[in-house]
Amino acid sequence: MSHKRRSSIQVSVGHVRVGGDAPIVVQSMTNTDTADIEATARQVQALARAGSELVRITVNTAEAAAAVAPIRERLERAGLSVPLIGDFHFNGHKLLREHPECAAALAKYRINPGNVGRGSKRDPQFAEMIETACRYQKPVRIGVNWGSLDSDLLTRLMDENSARAEPLDAQQVMRSAVVLSALGSARRAEELGLPHDRIVLSAKVSGVQDLIAIYRDLAGRCDYPLHLGLTEAGMGSKGIVASTAGMAVLLQEGIGDTIRVSLTPEPNGDRTQEVIVAQEILQTMGLRSFTPLVVACPGCGRTTSTFFQELAARIQAHIRMRMPQWRREYQGVEEMTVAVMGCVVNGPGESKHANVGISLPGTGERPVAPVYEDGAKTVTLKGERIAEEFQEIVEQYVTRHYARRAVDA
Repeated sequence: MSHKRRSSIQVSVGHVRVGGDAPIVVQSMTNTDTADIEATARQVQALARAGSELVRITVNTAEAAAAVAPIRERLERAGLSVPLIGDFHFNGHKLLREHPECAAALAKYRINPGNVGRGSKRDPQFAEMIETACRYQKPVRIGVNWGSLDSDLLTRLMDENSARAEPLDAQQVMRSAVVLSALGSARRAEELGLPHDRIVLSAKVSGVQDLIAIYRDLAGRCDYPLHLGLTEAGMGSKGIVASTAGMAVLLQEGIGDTIRVSLTPEPNGDRTQEVIVAQEILQTMGLRSFTPLVVACPGCGRTTSTFFQELAARIQAHIRMRMPQWRREYQGVEEMTVAVMGCVVNGPGESKHANVGISLPGTGERPVAPVYEDGAKTVTLKGERIAEEFQEIVEQYVTRHYARRAVDA
């Protein structure tokens, strides 16, 4: 699938490239108290190992700022070079000034133009943050949020709109304000000395149609890399569906260089879910490959047994568990597809289209499971060990069909 990118500028965030011809980058954010060094380092490690290529952390207090460098050190000792992004609101200028080790350890700063200061404080505090970024040669994401839009800008635009012969509706003015805030802040950052290729923009809102309209407008007006995401996607399926619905439209149009799925976790839930969902959006759209895809039928009256559901879940879990090692050892394994089907209607056909597929018996069918590799039937499994035997077939397929990566001497 062709994906023509609109952002021609490429920004380096640590060792990760964002924009231009670079792959669309997956990122996430911790929800620990950053001042808790051990807890934050553990969560960053979990997110990075799940596939988050950038991780953002909250820097809101002196204690949090003082913790950033030790967190970076712990990650390095664990062999993780994932870049850390500092999320600043209200007091970022002060924290960066008073904690130079924090300013140096972060790979990028996130600045919200609506939260850098009010009134006469806004411009000098924004300038101080940009000057710090210039001093330490750090890129900046200028991230406008719907809920913290610059009130002075919005008031001015609303007043101008009311004076028009044919005023726009309030929603249109709000959308325009978000775009103008991002572009105006980026222009000011460049005037202060921040290079053009150290700026990433975002304009995150909570409504899908607003997100699409705003990013289309933003993409048409600039060449900066764009960070996509709904700012409050929600919990569970609602958050997943909303994020997918909004970002998929934009990604299909070539808009977006890095994404985050901002899921509200269940109590004590796994923060890494948002990383997996982001990967699945990109992989399902054919934009990137992260892990072999498991294709499984939804089940119907022909599949009253839950065996194929259990097998699909086991295979999916096995692949995710094995993928870190497979990726290190085998080239291209992330593009493999595995089919786990539940009856004779679509089972053989779908299995033939996958790299490796199994067609399990539906209700009333013979208790056998033919296995296909690259379209050809290779074996028929039966008995109590179908799951284990099929898992071994997948392992053998990987070792036979994917070239081993060269190992550094």
